[in-house]
Amino acid sequence: MHRVIAILATMNLAAGQFNFLNEVNKISFNPIDSFKAKMNEITVSVVENPTVQNINDRTGEAISKTINAGSAVPNSIASAIGYYHIPTIESNVNLMEYNDIKFMADYNAGLHNEDAKLGTVELITKYGFPAETHIVETEDGYRLKMHRIPGNGSVVFLMHGLFGSANDYLVAGPESALAYELAREGYDVWMGNARGNTHSRAHRTLQPSEKKFWDFSWHQIGVHDLPAMIDFVLKTTNSTKLKYVGFSQGTTSFFVMASERPEYNEKISVMVALSPVAFMSNMKSPVIRLFVPGQPIYESIVKTVGAHEFAPDNLLTRSVKRTVCGVTKISEILCSNIVFLTVGFDMPQLNVTNLPVVFAHEPAGAATNQMIHYGQGVRSGDFAHFSYGTFTNERVYGNKVPPSYKVEQVTAPVALMYSDGDWMADVTDVRKLASKLSNVVEDYLVPFHGFNHLDFIIARDVKTLVYDKVKYVLKKY
Repeated sequence: MHRVIAILATMNLAAGQFNFLNEVNKISFNPIDSFKAKMNEITVSVVENPTVQNINDRTGEAISKTINAGSAVPNSIASAIGYYHIPTIESNVNLMEYNDIKFMADYNAGLHNEDAKLGTVELITKYGFPAETHIVETEDGYRLKMHRIPGNGSVVFLMHGLFGSANDYLVAGPESALAYELAREGYDVWMGNARGNTHSRAHRTLQPSEKKFWDFSWHQIGVHDLPAMIDFVLKTTNSTKLKYVGFSQGTTSFFVMASERPEYNEKISVMVALSPVAFMSNMKSPVIRLFVPGQPIYESIVKTVGAHEFAPDNLLTRSVKRTVCGVTKISEILCSNIVFLTVGFDMPQLNVTNLPVVFAHEPAGAATNQMIHYGQGVRSGDFAHFSYGTFTNERVYGNKVPPSYKVEQVTAPVALMYSDGDWMADVTDVRKLASKLSNVVEDYLVPFHGFNHLDFIIARDVKTLVYDKVKYVLKKY
């Protein structure tokens, strides 16, 4: 059954011949809470489709041999990614020193860590810190949850990355996670949650089951979510400024806010950008590259995934797995999580024992448009507004091409922290951003070859390689 689904998915992506995927798109996914049940519905729907029932056995056998042969890489997927040397999980030289037996022993050792079952407040209080929860409503009706570890020091606001949540800053554990580190330093720590993630799935009038609920990208997070949360934090703490730390998409949305609503620059004493993502021409993420418009299977990809919540496991991502994953137990486990499939990993810095905790809290939800918006940036080479297509762009923006974000208007002090092994924030792209920002106060390349995207929140040595520098910058400004 699953073989038939994979065969038809490949046929659709390669030639656009089948419409059975429309049946898949009719189903409302909730990948966080009920993925297995929904996948059963999809399987029944697809297999009962007359197109599937009447498929020629000979054709099916031929395609099956194609996708399972040697490289196991569908040409259409490889072409869409656009790399002759596609980043892969199994080809990672780090695996040479890590065999399946050792990996599974370490992984199994962490399976009983209760942190995988605890919510955000429970994680915070378990390790002896006070915790608060606050709700704020945006101008366009989204109700966002914020978590706080109150302290007597300066206010620090932490914003998560793509597929993430406030838990990004907790999952590394009490000895390494940034939220705990800053709380011990006496900071008043606030953690935001963007619309659509596990903690912020509420709206004044819309339900997450409605397509309209998911009609947003990281643009709306920047122009609506961040200002609402920042204003709430400043009012609650009776402060005029706060220190901002963003990771991945948390940096993207900040640069949107500071460009589109420049008055907020005055409310930021310093912004620390961990793996800053703005310009994306050299982004290596194979998942993001499938959302680059203009390549032959783009429309099929968008139709397959759906224009609402991005399902962490779907026909598309399973095809990507054939491209970037191998057959070892290590790659099988890492590729089971969309976050690792999207951004890769760095074996020397990967705490395998803590993976069950990371997997339990990541991914936390995202809209498909967030992926599409990043894909558009790869294509255009620009950091620009969301493109709705030529006709709609003219109506919305008065131009066929969406306007660029004016990052030159970002006047808040910015500390850039990046690495040479990051699939999302390539060094060349970060330096392009640095050349356009007017107030870069720190330009820090992590001194560890191969340091990866997720390493900024879960690496074994994240404290010494990154957070010591973060604390230095926060104290200085």
